[in-house]
Amino acid sequence: MRVRTVPLACFAVCLALAATPLRAQQEEEVILANPAFSLTFSAGYIADDLGLWQKHGLRVKTVSITGIGAINSVISGSSHFAQASASSFGRAAARGQRLLAIAATINRPFAQVILRKEIAEAAGFDAKAPLEKRAMVLKGRTIAVDSINSMIHAYVRLIASRAGFNPDDIRIAPMDPNSMLAAFQNKQIDGFAMSLPWPLKPVQEGAALLIASGPDGEPADMIPFGHNLIVTKPETCAQKKHLCVRMGKALAEATAYIKNNPAEASALLRKRFPTLDEKLVSAGFAELRKVTPSPPVVARADIENAESFNVGAGLLKPEEKLKSYDGLFTDEYVK
Repeated sequence: MRVRTVPLACFAVCLALAATPLRAQQEEEVILANPAFSLTFSAGYIADDLGLWQKHGLRVKTVSITGIGAINSVISGSSHFAQASASSFGRAAARGQRLLAIAATINRPFAQVILRKEIAEAAGFDAKAPLEKRAMVLKGRTIAVDSINSMIHAYVRLIASRAGFNPDDIRIAPMDPNSMLAAFQNKQIDGFAMSLPWPLKPVQEGAALLIASGPDGEPADMIPFGHNLIVTKPETCAQKKHLCVRMGKALAEATAYIKNNPAEASALLRKRFPTLDEKLVSAGFAELRKVTPSPPVVARADIENAESFNVGAGLLKPEEKLKSYDGLFTDEYVK
């Protein structure tokens, strides 16, 4: 009896072809909504660039939906997951739209407020003064934010409230980060609030002064704070648990990479911001690394402090605060 032999090269090709459909079946596409373009969402960028989504069986389609539109896309069912602040997450829960937070990639406010240098100095700004006194220079000014009722907007309102004046005494101009820089340069706005690295540029250039900085622990009573949570509908994890498992594993590896491989992670992120100076992105990354938890576990205090944050910003009434946080977060998928 003759046995036909198959050349080794042919065997390898056949094996590869046979494996391709299997891998395609194992990878499942999900939609991840991002509310802005900033270092806040670095864990997702790193997971993308290192192929961590694919490693854990996901094909992640990232879509940009400005501000609270990102979390609303999960509520409506048009996105499977969103990167959202605990501020937006808590307000949704308080109003009956309860989601599930499966990871926290940043655990303190990652926003800064800057003001044009000449305006701040004319108002007698003292960088060494307490936050409450420093923030007085914002009264009556035009400050840009990413969108109305976003975490960034809420941060400006909270800082104003801490300074003792009505947050509505600040004129708010919603715009994207690149537009903020242009408007600031053209003196169409007095300052802006945004997550890093955007506020650092005018400060490094000597055109602006830093009024308040979340990464530096301002306000101190808002730490920890879930500045960036990965949220989904509870039924997503109940009905398709493997999606949450895969998402959690990829993000756990991404945050670990940020903490343990700073040079490599910073180099990857610089490619995401090619129009910004390398030193600017590196400085922003140094701040990011300080506020990145590994593993990215969601803590009760992340959400509890966010509720106090919303009340202080005037975006939530005290009586609307949740009585319990049970069922709103889990550490199951990132440990």
